[in-house]
Amino acid sequence: MKRSKNYRASLELFNKAASYDPSEAISLVKSTAKAKFDETIEIHIKLGVDSRHADQQVRGAVVLPHGTGKKVRVLVFAKGANADAAQKAGADYVGADELADKIKNENWFEFDVAIASPDMMGVVGKIGRILGPKGLMPNPKAGTVTPDVAKAVTEAKAGKIEYRLDKTNIIHCPIGKASFDQEKLMDNFKTLMGAVVKAKPAAAKGQYLRSVTLASTMGPGIKVNTQKVLD
Repeated sequence: MKRSKNYRASLELFNKAASYDPSEAISLVKSTAKAKFDETIEIHIKLGVDSRHADQQVRGAVVLPHGTGKKVRVLVFAKGANADAAQKAGADYVGADELADKIKNENWFEFDVAIASPDMMGVVGKIGRILGPKGLMPNPKAGTVTPDVAKAVTEAKAGKIEYRLDKTNIIHCPIGKASFDQEKLMDNFKTLMGAVVKAKPAAAKGQYLRSVTLASTMGPGIKVNTQKVLD
């Protein structure tokens, strides 16, 4: 695979075989973000669990103290007072069957987060097979199925992110933008890592944090010393 000139230049800034303290890794990843747009800083966490087993699932949500730097479009499935509350909280789209039909019939996905009040799960369930593969299915564990839709909207807008294992037992999450200063990225990093460590399943055996890697959208991965992630 042919790499860009910027990518090759970024590789010269650090030792690929080395693992760095979190603050140094964040400083390095900021320096590798050379694109003409404000790159997202992403974290990739490989865990020593087996996601095929229900008792080893790692999934949850956390509000990053400084957000992700991305404007989040929120859709809420709600009726009556819940719909009014969602609207007042700043939801971009609020509705019920008509929104489900729009998603199903028009392949419409102009939103980043879907929230639902519990009484709407009958409607949402009909499009679960469409929302699920895109990671948009409301879920109680992520706080996106809740009677307090207003709070869920506010948190989503403030930078709440969901973390979950993929099929290879890796969590992929944004922790901010390259334009964020070091301190903000570090705060977001520690908040997410703290949540993931706290979510360790009782059934997990051996080393839980197998590897932690930081990368900008277009840049190379930089390894973080797993012994220092919560220092």
